Amino acid sequence: MVEEHIEQVTEAQSIMAREKEYVLQNYARYPLVLDKGKGCYLYDLDGKKYLDLISGIGVNALGHGHPRIVKTIREQAGLMIHCSNLYYHRYQGLLAERLAKASGLQRTFFSNSGTESMEGALKMARAYGHKVSADKIEIVSLDNSFHGRTMGAIAVTGQPKYRKDFEPLIPGVRFVPANDLAALEEVVSEKTCAILLEGIQGEGGIFQMTQAYVEKARELADRFDALLIFDEIQCGVGRPGTYFSYQLLNPVVLPDVMVTAKPLACGLPLGAICCNERAAPAIGPGMHGSTFGGGALACRVAVEFFDILDELMPSIQRVGGHFRCELEGLKSKFSFIKEVRGAGLMIGAEIDFPGKQLVVDGMAEGLLFNCTHDTVLRFLPPYILTEKDVDKAIKILAKLFKKV
Repeated sequence: MVEEHIEQVTEAQSIMAREKEYVLQNYARYPLVLDKGKGCYLYDLDGKKYLDLISGIGVNALGHGHPRIVKTIREQAGLMIHCSNLYYHRYQGLLAERLAKASGLQRTFFSNSGTESMEGALKMARAYGHKVSADKIEIVSLDNSFHGRTMGAIAVTGQPKYRKDFEPLIPGVRFVPANDLAALEEVVSEKTCAILLEGIQGEGGIFQMTQAYVEKARELADRFDALLIFDEIQCGVGRPGTYFSYQLLNPVVLPDVMVTAKPLACGLPLGAICCNERAAPAIGPGMHGSTFGGGALACRVAVEFFDILDELMPSIQRVGGHFRCELEGLKSKFSFIKEVRGAGLMIGAEIDFPGKQLVVDGMAEGLLFNCTHDTVLRFLPPYILTEKDVDKAIKILAKLFKKV
């Protein structure tokens, strides 16, 4: 037994050492080698069990090894994985139809990731503006936002730490504080081709946009003939307890363009740009494309996911409400917890000190979550999470907090 344990530890060390030698060192990884998953749990090489409350940063929406997803992948992989966008296949149109019904936006372009979807949306906005005027190029984005890692996506990301090493970036981006109506109205003009926002800022700390702010963005976009773009990459596709975060509003405010990705294909790379008939004509034949985007395997999995999601939506709302309520209970006991925020199963607990060590201590106790914006403990669990799982997580968190 001792020898077996030593062999497994050595294997973990070997895996980490090989990555350090051959993989670009751009990730600050935790010293944990994961081997398999089942449901809401992951297991390392020693067989230690971890309750997964980050789900691949919001990607593994149905947890690990979901039987319907595994069955779908096996069947489709044996038929056809990829055929390119030179031809049709069964599932791209089906998925686009599901997205149209869920989002209220008629047309979809498929990409491989959130940042690719954002790049396409930015191209759509610029092309839309150029049809009106050569000067209509400005994009209004929000402070504290995060929209991806490519050159266009970081150009509209409202956190200087992500931009500084890659400047100069695309010109014409204006940043304003979130939920500041006066600041937004001050910068939007005839030169604006798009207003871009996250319904709930994820990487920025789980901050939700107000009804009044989104309504003002919609009104300004209409007044100045600009596109209103919602980034639903992290806060969409069921995560907030609705299909998309703008559907939390009452009344709902529809965007012209919406980008999404993370949970769409349950771990397979897939992103989407959904748009209305106002925005769609901006991109014509040859103006944009993707080799891998919208492949048969990813699209079929996403269609299956939507079938399952419809059944899970009440649970996302109920369990997410229970989670936030329990965190509020911890807040009443621990003064360093400043605020609990979120919707559905997109939850943040802001503390008054850097939370990185809590994340490390949580791993030691068998709980996986992360810390964003330095001081916000972020929880993006699988949609199959139960109240029992939440109670287990709260018990571990309470234990961690008592040590602070």
